[in-house]
Amino acid sequence: MKRIVTDQLGRKVVVPAHPQRIVSLVPSLSEYLIDVGAGPRLAGVTAYCSRPADILASRVNVGGTKKFNFDAIRQLQPDLIIANKEENYQSGIEALAAEFPVWVSDINTLDQALDALTRIGDLVACGAAGERLTGRIRESFARLPAPVGECPRVCYLIWRKPWMTVGSQNFIADMLQRAGLHNVFHDHPDRYPAVTPAQIEEAGPDVILLSSEPFPFNETHVEEARQLFPRARVLVVDAEPFSWYGSRLLYSVRAFAALRCRLSGV
Repeated sequence: MKRIVTDQLGRKVVVPAHPQRIVSLVPSLSEYLIDVGAGPRLAGVTAYCSRPADILASRVNVGGTKKFNFDAIRQLQPDLIIANKEENYQSGIEALAAEFPVWVSDINTLDQALDALTRIGDLVACGAAGERLTGRIRESFARLPAPVGECPRVCYLIWRKPWMTVGSQNFIADMLQRAGLHNVFHDHPDRYPAVTPAQIEEAGPDVILLSSEPFPFNETHVEEARQLFPRARVLVVDAEPFSWYGSRLLYSVRAFAALRCRLSGV
């Protein structure tokens, strides 16, 4: 039995009522599919789908999020492909959609993430489990206390050479705000602007946050950032609470609360 569904881009997609060969091109959504019970039907994942490693290691690797292995995907003959507008690439999605049902998410806010998770749960015939998981996420964010006092001014760096940060209209920007942080580049017209050290200094952040992905910032980069931005505190942060919009959202609020304590010196 087939049905017609609408993805987050407004595209009509014809899918089976109970998909049996699912390919996920989005790491955070691969984890979510397993958590809601669709794992046995998850046939292929990308090289970046890392959680949970013991389960995903047994799936077929269908390439990167920006460079699909079309031959590997064709061999799987998926009856459903889960993609994302930002994490994947338009030409690749269009090529796959010419052969297979491709449902594309478009996630820039927490509300859009929860909408996607609910709809994907229903899409893979795991609607009840999806509703329970998204309900837990909603409850956790509802319990997040409002920040006390003035929000720390932060510059959240995602890349080095060139330095790139987070502007507006994207998921990380929404999560920074929910974490009680003021993104000094929130009004920048670009979603992920490349910025110079001088521009960062001029923006006046209190804190430089070095994200663990997509560039793998770690403690070895802290001193470099301190030299460039002597007036700001420099911290390495786990990217997942800010950028993984699947099951990882269950742990975001705890991470935000811990970061607030860290910034306040508690």
